Parts: sequence; structure tokens; C-alpha cells
Amino acid sequence: MIPSSKLVLLMLGPLGLALLTLLDESLMSAMLLVDAAVAGLAGLDALLCWPRRVQVHREVRSVFSVGRDNPVTLHLRSRARRSLWVDVTDDTFDPTEIDGLPARVQLRAHGTASVRYQLRPLRRGAYRLGAHTVRYDSPLRLWIRQLRLPASDEVHVYPDVQAVRAYELLARQDRASALTRATRRPGGENEFERLREYSRDDEFRAIDWKATARRQKLIARQYQLERNQTIELMLDAGRLMTSESQGLPLFDHALNAALLLAHVATRGGDRVGLLAFSDRIRASLAPTAGRSTTVKLVRATYDLHPELVEPDYDAAFSRLGRDLRQRTLVVVLTRVSDDVSAQALARYTRGLLPRHLPLIILLRDPELESTALVDPRDDEAMLFRRAAAAEILGWHDRLARRLRQLGAHVLDVEPRHLTVDLVNRYLEIKVRHLL
Repeated sequence: MIPSSKLVLLMLGPLGLALLTLLDESLMSAMLLVDAAVAGLAGLDALLCWPRRVQVHREVRSVFSVGRDNPVTLHLRSRARRSLWVDVTDDTFDPTEIDGLPARVQLRAHGTASVRYQLRPLRRGAYRLGAHTVRYDSPLRLWIRQLRLPASDEVHVYPDVQAVRAYELLARQDRASALTRATRRPGGENEFERLREYSRDDEFRAIDWKATARRQKLIARQYQLERNQTIELMLDAGRLMTSESQGLPLFDHALNAALLLAHVATRGGDRVGLLAFSDRIRASLAPTAGRSTTVKLVRATYDLHPELVEPDYDAAFSRLGRDLRQRTLVVVLTRVSDDVSAQALARYTRGLLPRHLPLIILLRDPELESTALVDPRDDEAMLFRRAAAAEILGWHDRLARRLRQLGAHVLDVEPRHLTVDLVNRYLEIKVRHLL
């Protein structure tokens, strides 16, 4: 029970009388009478307010997406015979951002109400939502009743599975290109699949003129992509992938992009495997096909985090060489900042060719690029920082050119563009029959 401001003001009366008794002792009996009246009134109000008058039930999904707003709903029910204004909050977990708490809602007599707030987890893993805390006024508003209502809901913060859901919804509406910006002609010049209405994203040569003449509207031919090919996702979980961009570690950006690519690939009939490594192999899944593949990848990586160690390319690519038996698109998502790692990456990239097709994803640092473009004016320290940033970016560009010269496909991209650009590059490789 917490004293309200009304009770504090009410207690000023006895306090004033107590001060007056210092001047006139005859006021002592009046002071004691007022004290007793205030104490009795406060005690009666506390007694009336003591029973629990509010119940709370939490409605929440068991799976959250990292870096996304995930809804949580609190259903409140009143057992009081009067209207209550209730303040409610929840015990959440760290690290997370909360929007919508604490909340204030009116509960009518024996009524119900709902409060909806958003949780934005900043780290993957298994967590627990705890007790509810509610506050409401006593009948005479002399006290604020505070209750801690026990509750426990386990949630698993997965990689950005909402992007997978969004792609699936668009694909069902035959608008997958709205997300990937890839051509609506998903198959290239392969096996004919079906006729459909022409769209602005189709190539002009895809128009079927006979069907167009019959139906009196533009009709395009759609072709199937080659199926049953293999994609291996290699995720660097070393120290450089702990750097953050847009509130998420680079590893999370890479993992989100890898999961959407896996979903797109398995939806098209390809097999997808995964190898995550730091100074050791952290996770490994053999290439599999089917829609359950994405679920397996999510479960294998939802609690996987980058470590402050140097990545061991030797161990990762040696394991890859033992596991792969047929031509594979090897997608390496990494960040390199020194010559030793760059030489190791180039050496093992060369080793993949020509049997496999390497696609090297080099993550750029947006802050570094901003520093390289800033106007130093008369700031000598800023001038040195700009020169250092420009030198690092130049080294990064030379590494990308070297990998391309070796025959690898290279995607040099900022984290915020990674998901879309990676899926587009995969579709481009499929359409051009490079795999």
C-alpha cells in the first residue's frame, strides 16, 4: 500500500494542530481526536482495498524476432464493484526496447480491458517474461494499492523470421519481386512452367503473342528455375561480426539474410546447409530440402552469438571440403580487416574453384564510410581520421577486386541492404545458369 497525495494532504490537519498545541495545550484533546479520525479513516480505506480486485492474463507468442516489434497483450479483469483506473507494467528481459509501458486503463465494475505493447529484443536467445505489476486507488483514494501478480511466459528470440513471413505472403500473392526487386520472370530460359498476365517487371521477350491475341491482354511465359541444387551458408561468428549497425550486431544482419535466402532457395526446390564458425565450428547442418529446412536453421542458430575471437578459416573450409560432394554455391558471410585474414580468405576461395561457386559477402562499415566523406575543415584530428578511414576503405575495395579476379562472385554491401541484395544475387546466379 502506498499513501496517496490525498492522504498526505489530509494528514496536514493533525500536523497543524500539533504545532498549535505548542502554544495552547488545551488543543491536545482536539489533536488526538483528529489523529484518531484520520487514522481510522485511513485504516478503513486500507481494509476495503486489501482484497485483490484486478486479474491479469498475458497473451504472447512463444517466438519473437530480434530487432522487430513483437506484440504482447495484457488482458485485465476487474472484480471490484466500482470503476478503477489501473496502471499496469510487465517484468520483461534485457536487452530489449519497450513501447507502450507502463500503461493506464479504465476498468468498469466487473469489466475487462486490454493493453497492447511492443517488445523489440536486441539479442537472440531464450528468455522469460515475468510478473505483472498493477496499481489502483482505494475506495476513498487515500491509498494506492500495488499488486505484484505472478506470471511466467517463456519466449525464444529467433532471427528475423518476420522477413520470411513477409516473403511467403508476397510469394502467395505472386508478388515476391516486391520484396527482392528481382525480375518477375523467376525462371529464365529454362523449362516452361505456365502462362500468366504480363507485368511491368517482365522482359519484353517473355510475352506470348498467341496467348495475348486469344485473351486480348498481354500474357507472359514463366519458366522454372533449375531445381535440386545445393547452397551452403558459411557464417563468420568472429570478433568483427560483433560490431553493431542499426542497433544489431553484424552477425544478426548476416543471419537474417541467410535465413531468408534459405527460405527462398528451399521454396524453389534447392537444398540448403549451414556452417557457422569462429575459432571453432559453432553449428553445422547438412544440406537438406523442403520447407522444414528454414525451421531447422532457425532452431540451430537462435542462441548462437559472435565471440571476441579470430575466425579460423582453416578449420571452417577444411570441414566444408570434407562435407561437400557435389557442385555447391558456397555463400560466405564475413567481415575482414587485416591482411592475414584476407590472404586466408583468398586462398580458400581459390581452393573452391572451379568445382564449387563461391559467393563472398563482404560487409561494409557505414560509419567508416561516413567518416571518409566528412569535411574536416580546420580540425586536424578529423583530417587524420578521414585519411585513415579512406585508407581502410581502399584496402577493402582492393580485397573485393582480388576475390573477383580469382573467379568468385563478391557482394560488397552495407548491412541494411544485405538481405535484399543477397536474395537478388542468388536469383541472378540461378537465372544465368552459373551454378
